[in-house]
Amino acid sequence: MHELIPPVTLALGLRLLDLLGILAFSMSGALLGVRKRFDLFGVVVLGCVTAVGGGAIRDTLTGQTPPLFLRDETYLWVALAGAGLAFAFGERLARFERTLNIFDTVGLALFAASGAIGAINFGLGPLGVIFVGMLSGVGGGIIRDLIANEVPEVMYRRDQLYATAAALGALAVLLLYPHVTPFQAQLAGALVVIGVRWVSRRGWVQLPVRRLPGG
Repeated sequence: MHELIPPVTLALGLRLLDLLGILAFSMSGALLGVRKRFDLFGVVVLGCVTAVGGGAIRDTLTGQTPPLFLRDETYLWVALAGAGLAFAFGERLARFERTLNIFDTVGLALFAASGAIGAINFGLGPLGVIFVGMLSGVGGGIIRDLIANEVPEVMYRRDQLYATAAALGALAVLLLYPHVTPFQAQLAGALVVIGVRWVSRRGWVQLPVRRLPGG
């Protein structure tokens, strides 16, 4: 199935998805910086660190060192562009929270799926693929929240599935990979993440919480 599309076309498609994830997370981090009243330098740093964090985790866990963003500066330029756009136009966005969540979800989806692809190519087993995909997806958001002095969303939003959505997206990639092209598997995995996030944000599904007596 993979042979139906030329390798060059597949590589270009995967690269474009990666760059879109970089742009999405950069905008997410930078918009949070704007909301927190960071100066230009702070907004750019937060945007760039958010953008490359998930990819750096993915590449490190799958043995691709140094991380891709250091080997190909296109990724850093895209991150800088996303942060700059967010700083320039952030105040014109009517709903920071909604916009931040949109970019964050797109970044989560694309990096979870690309992390799973990288883990499969590295030869990891099913649990390894899911773990790497999940950690690749949530890594950028966790770094962003910690720098901005926010409690990482992955730790407490039981009604807004985050890490669980990333894990399910990675699982979708794992199941589809033998039957479709890597690009199609990554795109489908990303759509699963977005779908799970959409469903959970409407309160239709949530994780159980264990409460201790008196808590």
